[in-house]
Amino acid sequence: MARIDVRTDVALADPVLVEGLPGVGLVGKIAADHLVEAFGMTHYADVHCESLPRSAAFGPDDRGIRTPVRLYADQGRDLLVLQSDVPVPPRAATEFAECIADWFREESVVPVYVAGLTRERPVEGTAGEADEKQRKVFGIASGSGAAILDRTEVPEPDDAGIVSGPTGALLNHALATNLTAVGLVADCDPQFPDPLAARAVLEEGVAPITGVDVPTDDLEEHAGRIQRAKERLARQVREEDENSSQAQRLRMYQ
Repeated sequence: MARIDVRTDVALADPVLVEGLPGVGLVGKIAADHLVEAFGMTHYADVHCESLPRSAAFGPDDRGIRTPVRLYADQGRDLLVLQSDVPVPPRAATEFAECIADWFREESVVPVYVAGLTRERPVEGTAGEADEKQRKVFGIASGSGAAILDRTEVPEPDDAGIVSGPTGALLNHALATNLTAVGLVADCDPQFPDPLAARAVLEEGVAPITGVDVPTDDLEEHAGRIQRAKERLARQVREEDENSSQAQRLRMYQ
């Protein structure tokens, strides 16, 4: 049965939620994990949906097990994070979207969905400059999400495209039900975990939307370690490409 089991009493007003499902470049996953760690967020709720794999997750220095998809909360920042240790199977994406998004509406949650966009070509400049320029972020929205983005400097997309996978299903459900939602799309490296793309999402998207100052120095300083730690999950996402959330450009003439 689909349900959200709240574990602890946290007072939230109209929280913003950052979604962290594994996808191309693991952009959302890395950003969500970083927020949970950087802010010491509270394990707020367990997500039980029929579509999710029947599995149990565990963490370091703790004998307890937990659901693979969880919600974390920060009362002071009025912030929620959806943290996932598993990809959502493509056949189950719609059911998962209905399961989680209906709860968003009931609790007045504004979800921020994150998708990686495979970068097309290298850009000119020094290695560092090129690296930064390739990680552009733009915003898309449903419901009143456009008004939220208009209050920030998050740019509009400069090309046509489509978001697929579980994040695409979540955005599609938001559109179909007129749910206020924001999508952040970041250029990323599709072959490896991309912590610098996650940093761009946090600095250029999440921070201005939430008004929360997000520390991101660790994402740059420990980019190599983060890539190695996430490589196994990234490999699984690549091998099951249709499972992964990703944004793709659409070309009229190719």
